[in-house]
Amino acid sequence: MQAASRRRWAIVLVFVTPALWAFNSLVARLAPGLIEPYSLALLRWLFAGMAFAYGARAELCRQRTQLVLHWKHNLILGTLGMAFCGAWVYVGGRTTTVLNISLIYALSPVLIAALSALWLKEALNRWQALGIGLALAGVLNVVLKGQWSQLSTIQWVAGDAWIAAATASWTAYCLLLKRWQIDLTASARLAAISLSGVLMLLPFALSEYMSSGTPAVTPEGIGLAVFAAALPGYAAYLAFSVMQRELGAARVGVSMYLSPLYAAALGWLLLGESLHPYHALGLILVLPGIYLVTRPR
Repeated sequence: MQAASRRRWAIVLVFVTPALWAFNSLVARLAPGLIEPYSLALLRWLFAGMAFAYGARAELCRQRTQLVLHWKHNLILGTLGMAFCGAWVYVGGRTTTVLNISLIYALSPVLIAALSALWLKEALNRWQALGIGLALAGVLNVVLKGQWSQLSTIQWVAGDAWIAAATASWTAYCLLLKRWQIDLTASARLAAISLSGVLMLLPFALSEYMSSGTPAVTPEGIGLAVFAAALPGYAAYLAFSVMQRELGAARVGVSMYLSPLYAAALGWLLLGESLHPYHALGLILVLPGIYLVTRPR
């Protein structure tokens, strides 16, 4: 595939991938009582990692020297992107609010853009900076339901620290994934990273199993983990890797601002939740912002 075609495909994924990630909000809302946080994260990435590995099994066998050579990088990436980021959101969600989670996560694309410019030397011109600002304003308008005065009344709780740590972990994962290049396809690399994350999650999941007064995993919880592995796991992370390779960390990061809008649409379609004018205003701000960030220089 030529460079221009790859770029066009990556631009399409900018709008598709956040929809896949939005399904994780449904998983988080359905998980309590069905499956514990670390167990959910472990099964999610075990199933997704097996899918990645099956699709890239010939390459993994052929490139085993590369895997051994970069095992430390894969372990760090798996810890950041699958273990910490994957489980800590579920842990924090037990004691904090959806509003706080969304506000904290809204900082991630801004951090990715700033650190990509400073550390990865990715160009960030004034139009891209304006686009990030517009997209941030749009998603905050959705999170705050158009009532910006809510910012002065927010109460921070212990669970917010877990969400902040997950946000920092995701930011580090995005930057290091771009920084540490390796001669593997996206599927093969994600297989190694996912299964490395599973190794890091295993002792925490075992602790949940030993200490929980209720079953750490129910049959319904396993089904939820399979769903999380398929869409916000396998499909979303594979698309993210392709986008980052073609567009860079900063441009891909801003696509996360579409997730709250997609989550609202999913809540409307599947849970009977209402859509409001602030959703429309958020979309009006986010879409031009993403255009400015992703357009050719």
